[in-house]
Amino acid sequence: MSFKYLKDKFKRSKEKQEDVEEVVIDVEEMQESENNSELEERLNLVMSRISEIENDIPRIKMGIDTLKSQIQEIRGEIDSLNKTIKDVMMLYEVVSEEINPFRDTSRSNPILSEIQDIKKVIEDLKAEIAQIKADLRLLSSHGMDVESVIYEVLSEGFE
Repeated sequence: MSFKYLKDKFKRSKEKQEDVEEVVIDVEEMQESENNSELEERLNLVMSRISEIENDIPRIKMGIDTLKSQIQEIRGEIDSLNKTIKDVMMLYEVVSEEINPFRDTSRSNPILSEIQDIKKVIEDLKAEIAQIKADLRLLSSHGMDVESVIYEVLSEGFE
């Protein structure tokens, strides 16, 4: 075997090896390009979804603001209803205490005692006003100047 033969054989094997390397490089480039195209496609899908979400954010924000204001209105209405219910319950207790024949008279209800005190003061004021009216009629029938008498009485009260 000649040296030339061996040399040609090694050249061919080197050329084949280079061809194989080129094919491997081409296959790798194709795979990278496919991977890149898949990544780009996924990236485009993600970007389009993000833009849809960004477009929806102002609408959602307005909806949330509307809901917040409605919740505040409902809270106000609930507070008003709670106050009304408390007032009605207090009134019911007062009325049922006065009308209920089975009530326990031995215990004292502070609300009921306050109401009775107020009723007594009102009755006293009514009697005093009736007395003042009678006195004023009497004074005016005797020809006295009622306005000067009222002025004197009121000025005495402020001293």
